[in-house]
Amino acid sequence: MASANTTSIRPLATRDSLAWQSLFSDYAAFYNVVIPDGGQGRVWNWIFDNDNPFWCDVIALQHSDTRNSELIGFVQYQLMHRSLTGEMVCYLSDLYVKPEHRNSRAGKALIDHVILTARDWGVSNVRWLTQESNARARKLYDHYCPKSEFILYSYPVPEAD
Repeated sequence: MASANTTSIRPLATRDSLAWQSLFSDYAAFYNVVIPDGGQGRVWNWIFDNDNPFWCDVIALQHSDTRNSELIGFVQYQLMHRSLTGEMVCYLSDLYVKPEHRNSRAGKALIDHVILTARDWGVSNVRWLTQESNARARKLYDHYCPKSEFILYSYPVPEAD
């Protein structure tokens, strides 16, 4: 009897560069975002900069019939100041799972991983955003808590003259 495929979550490693680039590009395409020149490289550098509180963990699918594993998703998160409480919160900035694996509970596993990480750090809150129209993700997120009443404003700062 063949064993089932298994998943594991681990920090992104430098050897994952090509797989992460592909996942990150697919994530940007999902949100119809054109990554500016050098943008993907800057994010990569944030992840591996020990002085930058920005992390990326990946979920890997280990195929039962081979020794190969495949990255099927990632979560990127950071610490953020919460001035009204004088505490840090964890901001889950990016979550992406390949479309063919979205019914595999990989997204839930990644969110749970960030929540447990925040708890281990003594951080009392995890926050994230999604587009109102992202019904599939919102169905998952609604299992954690209702959407907040806050509205995000995002203003592009004009370049200096």
